[in-house]
Amino acid sequence: MILRHHIRHAVRCFSSSASSSAAYVSNIGKTPIRFPTGVTLTPTPTALSVQGPLGTTAVPLQPYMQLTFTDPNTVALAVEEPKEKKQRSMWGLTRTLIHNAIVGMTEGFTVPLYLVGVGYRAALEEDPRGPGDGRSGQRLNMKLGFSHPVFVSVPDHIKAEVPAPTKIVLSCTDKHLLGLFAAKVRKWRPPEPYKGKGIFVGEERVRIKSVKKK
Repeated sequence: MILRHHIRHAVRCFSSSASSSAAYVSNIGKTPIRFPTGVTLTPTPTALSVQGPLGTTAVPLQPYMQLTFTDPNTVALAVEEPKEKKQRSMWGLTRTLIHNAIVGMTEGFTVPLYLVGVGYRAALEEDPRGPGDGRSGQRLNMKLGFSHPVFVSVPDHIKAEVPAPTKIVLSCTDKHLLGLFAAKVRKWRPPEPYKGKGIFVGEERVRIKSVKKK
């Protein structure tokens, strides 16, 4: 009985130590990042410069971040103290930002917007104010069921296309800025759950609710 008790105690100690050590690893952050040959990564004490065919951007780095180039086209990210919650959370976030920067500088990001509703239409036209102050010189002219058209200026870092009257395609090298502008357009007519009308971003879906009858 005494021997069996010691065996159970040893198994419990081993399993708890193994699980605790695994808890201090970021599954996203520990994954190495591969980048194509046409991309150049230049680390500095405070940021990582990413240069590619579509331009150059920088990803901020915390002082406890450690970059290691395992081969010419692979970079690995680590932190000094994985046990600290803040470092562990920033580990995965920074890895995602670096990956998005590489994709943005090589391929770019694209998101479609769909206008669903009777009479909903969109067109791309010249902005009367012209380029400047962050504007590209173009604007979206949308009919969204209001008594007046809705005009949204396209920023200079966004490329907008209207391949169909009910479809808008936005492109950008920065995923975050692309999402912000898509949300700005969407807020004029967020999808509503009763008739399914609104501006849908990407694969967005809405569950239709039944109207309560008195």
